[in-house]
Amino acid sequence: MGIPQRLAERMSMAEQHEYLQSKFSRRGLLRGGAVAAGSLAAGGLLTGTASASAPAALPLLAPSPEHVDGALVAPIGRHLAFGADPRTQMTVSWQVPVPVKKPFLRIGTHPWHLSQRIPAEVRSLHTPAGVGSSPDFTQYYLHVRLDRLHPGTTYYYGVGHDGFDPASSHLAGTVGTFTTAPARSSKFTFTAFGDQGVSYHALANDSLILGQNPAFHLHAGDICYADPSGSGQTSDTFDVRVWDQFLAQTETVAKQVPWMVGYGNHDMEAWFSPNGYGGEEARFQLPENGPDPKNLPGVYTFVYGNTAVVSLDANDVSYEIPANQGLSKGKQTAWLEAQLKSLRARRGIDFIVVFFHHCAFSTTNQHASEGGARDAWVPLFEKYQVDLVVNGHNHVYERTDAIKGNAVGKQLPIGGTSRPESDGVVYVTAGGAGKSLYSFPVPDSYEGKEKPLDSVATYVWDKDRNKVPETVHWSRVRFTGYSFIRVDVAPAPRGRTATLSVRALAENGTEIDRFTIARPSRA
Repeated sequence: MGIPQRLAERMSMAEQHEYLQSKFSRRGLLRGGAVAAGSLAAGGLLTGTASASAPAALPLLAPSPEHVDGALVAPIGRHLAFGADPRTQMTVSWQVPVPVKKPFLRIGTHPWHLSQRIPAEVRSLHTPAGVGSSPDFTQYYLHVRLDRLHPGTTYYYGVGHDGFDPASSHLAGTVGTFTTAPARSSKFTFTAFGDQGVSYHALANDSLILGQNPAFHLHAGDICYADPSGSGQTSDTFDVRVWDQFLAQTETVAKQVPWMVGYGNHDMEAWFSPNGYGGEEARFQLPENGPDPKNLPGVYTFVYGNTAVVSLDANDVSYEIPANQGLSKGKQTAWLEAQLKSLRARRGIDFIVVFFHHCAFSTTNQHASEGGARDAWVPLFEKYQVDLVVNGHNHVYERTDAIKGNAVGKQLPIGGTSRPESDGVVYVTAGGAGKSLYSFPVPDSYEGKEKPLDSVATYVWDKDRNKVPETVHWSRVRFTGYSFIRVDVAPAPRGRTATLSVRALAENGTEIDRFTIARPSRA
């Protein structure tokens, strides 16, 4: 990469971005054959609303690539995401390997009736040779945001461009589906993990997740590992082509299950924007109802049935990896409190699930616990009785007892039930989605192989990046293996008990943990 290690270690993500933009000059990029969205749109190769992901200083006058017959180009990497209202909003996103003319989406309520045709928004992403480990490379991502959909309805859709029309009989096999959230609360399932990357184990988890028929999936950061270093420094080496492998791997699930991402330390790539998230913004369209969608695109919330989901950006508060520390200047934490207060008071919402990358409570040898998340957010989780917190970062499965005041509020054995209004908050580390596994300082303890311990000697990161030793009593379940969690949500009539039942499943389908969160329904 372009910044010497000794210099990069002292620079924030924004400072690294500015350095790279000045080093890879306009003249040098022109020699490298840079292509930005503006030049493609001007050349008539892409239509719709073109949005250049590269900074304005990048050249827009480079020659357009040779046009390829659209009939020879198939869309790839389809993935869905909810808007702020999952009952009526959905974004369909995909990729093409080369520029195409007039990309579009067709949609209807029957596979044989896809008459409605909507132009796609184009976001091209250029990475010049020398910035990462790939050669001079341009990627093309497309998005259609859908609004005014009908709740609880299954839609059929196809994506295409001139020469490739999913409404054609010979392309009927490319048609996908999605289902909007119901107008009223009912039983549903969602799944979650973090730290997936591209691997056989990642693919195995995806296959098992598809079999759970989830309404949506939560990905708690470290999405594809195009940047394997993960320190948020420009000395990190990243290969943007890994993103294309990831989207192809995930398409089997994500083309029909909204794939809701948060951002981790491996998702910061300084070249693309001052916050490092410019690449993700080209590839994903997330709800834009957070405190600062421009700087914190991975911070948002949505409500599905009786459950509110809140996505946070722990890079903003991380002591361990401070490249984006303080990015929001406190806005994210203030927004979080306002959201939790509003959601907890809102009739019809029984459960609040929060997910983010760095672990507030974990005991692995590699990362253990993030003191920044504990200091900024854990008091709010307890104040507003958050029901479940899902993290990644540590490549294992670990689950706590119910925690209050950084201590055990109530022991929660496998198969047990917790009541957040009295017992505290349960934290799950679900980081075994596909990357190489981490280790614990003590033996595993999980369903069928329980080895309970009274305490575990571990550590927590402090604001000076020190590993502060601590002995904890809240580590209830530990599993060194690939896994994810399945959450079954069951509403109930007002005054009765609503339940959120969590199961952790290994990549072969074996159950390794189960517990229930229960609270009086607010229907």
